[in-house]
Amino acid sequence: MKNLTIATLLSASTLLGMAGIASAAPDNQSQRAAQMQHHKGGMSINRGPLSQLNLTATQQAQIEAIREAKKAERDNNRSQNQAQREQMREQIQALSNASTLDTVALNRLADQHANQARQRFVDRVQSQQAIAKVLTADQRSQLQQIRAERGERGERRGRSDRGHSRTGA
Repeated sequence: MKNLTIATLLSASTLLGMAGIASAAPDNQSQRAAQMQHHKGGMSINRGPLSQLNLTATQQAQIEAIREAKKAERDNNRSQNQAQREQMREQIQALSNASTLDTVALNRLADQHANQARQRFVDRVQSQQAIAKVLTADQRSQLQQIRAERGERGERRGRSDRGHSRTGA
């Protein structure tokens, strides 16, 4: 009887706890949606290093146009990129499950992965260069200084160094 009473109380407290979580979920979901909306457009001109450059309205509009063009390009390629990633996952899984490792296929996958990383790098540098063209010489040197200071402190897009030591210690 005592075990039944304890089990009933435990069940009731669990149900009450779940009901409390469920009633709080809409608030959490709306807060999460607001956070996602905040990050949806990428880095804002009003935050980060560009916010410290005293950009004119014309410069802000030009930079925003560059970012929007890149975003549209990414959105247009999204389904193709997703298909490529899924295909690579399947190939990796097939290699992992094989009784012997097919080094030719592995090297082909590694090259494909490296090419994709290279293309992302090229796209990022092209975007940075297009934005730099919009800036004055003083603003470019100021941006370079800001980035150097951030690099020294280990900052990048709001993240810390994640516990990795750059000194090797």
